[in-house]
Amino acid sequence: MQNRERLLKVAREWISKAENDLINAAHTLKLGSKCPTDTVCFHAQQCVEKYRKAVLTMNGVEFPGIHSIANLLALLPKSINLPISDEEQDVLTEYATITRYPGDYEPITLNEARKAVTIARRVRNAARKMFPKGILRSAHRHA
Repeated sequence: MQNRERLLKVAREWISKAENDLINAAHTLKLGSKCPTDTVCFHAQQCVEKYRKAVLTMNGVEFPGIHSIANLLALLPKSINLPISDEEQDVLTEYATITRYPGDYEPITLNEARKAVTIARRVRNAARKMFPKGILRSAHRHA
């Protein structure tokens, strides 16, 4: 398999995983007051992280196995812009690290969970515009 084809195949796999995370987050939000907000926020963070990794992969950029959205952003070529503020990056990264485990922190509200999903959708929509059409046809879109 040629290098470009291999990169697109791996990027497609990242996209598929990111889509699954967004589907889980959006579906779980429908539980309303019974929604496990920490899980929703974790999956929203994972969606953003995996779309970043898909973009990096497509551009041939290697990356370490990290969850820090800001650190992944730093690896992107300067010409690539995914719409997420520094504050949003930090909050989402906490959802993958700190609030994922028992600890002394404020509970995540339903509004915060909704905002996390909104951020994930915004980043997803921007990232998807960067991929060739063929790569998106084979990665499902339900969220």
